[in-house]
Amino acid sequence: MSGDRSRPVSALREFVSGAGLLGRGLGLVLGNSRLFLIGLIPALLSGVLYTAALIFLLRYLPDLSAQVTWFADDWSGWQRGTLRVLGGAAVLGLSVLFSVLTFTAVTLLIGDPFYEKISELVEDRFGGVPDAVDISLLRALRRSLADSLKLIGVSILIGIPLFLLGFLPFVGQTVIPVLAGAVGGWLLALELTGVPFQRRGQRLRHRRATLAQRKPLVLGFGAAVFVCFLIPLGAILLMPAAIAGATLLARQSLGKPIEITSTASL
Repeated sequence: MSGDRSRPVSALREFVSGAGLLGRGLGLVLGNSRLFLIGLIPALLSGVLYTAALIFLLRYLPDLSAQVTWFADDWSGWQRGTLRVLGGAAVLGLSVLFSVLTFTAVTLLIGDPFYEKISELVEDRFGGVPDAVDISLLRALRRSLADSLKLIGVSILIGIPLFLLGFLPFVGQTVIPVLAGAVGGWLLALELTGVPFQRRGQRLRHRRATLAQRKPLVLGFGAAVFVCFLIPLGAILLMPAAIAGATLLARQSLGKPIEITSTASL
């Protein structure tokens, strides 16, 4: 019985530890202001594009809500209005999930050399990667694009049921957003750890299998990143820290040390 009780406590401890990796990543990148600022450039470029898209979405959200609830056109006023509010919330929630995931994918592609450097310097501080695989920039970009498209495809397959469940009163505005955050956090962790896993010659299927062995840890990190990315400017300002934290997550999931072994700063 005591062993059964300790499992939730251990999982919670892992979850909190995973969330703390984002803070550790932030502390590492803030140690080198120049590197931190360079890491902001790709996120800033993506941020401009996604801000424009968000403004466009909010502008036409009532029309989109009416279109996805077309079957309620003949309903009475309050019923039609209630359903369209729920429809608007579902559209907005699904759009937020997709925007966070695609923002990360686009930013990683734009800033691959910068984020590769951040991740490499973090690895060096914690003992390096003796068996690192040398991959050309073009090949790395091609792999990153392929993996990102797969993850976005998975998010679409999962997002459609979540979108439909968003129409349910109460559950659609409470349980479903939490579930979407957990799914989004998991997919974000898979995306962000792409750089350190590629350095070891491992693809998406490898890191999915490895991270699945430490689910509470991975969900803690992914959920922390997901929530922070929802804050205005959070995704832009914290992208370098997310890369550094994801590198630590990859090392810990692979059983590598995450205690500093080098006195050199990033």
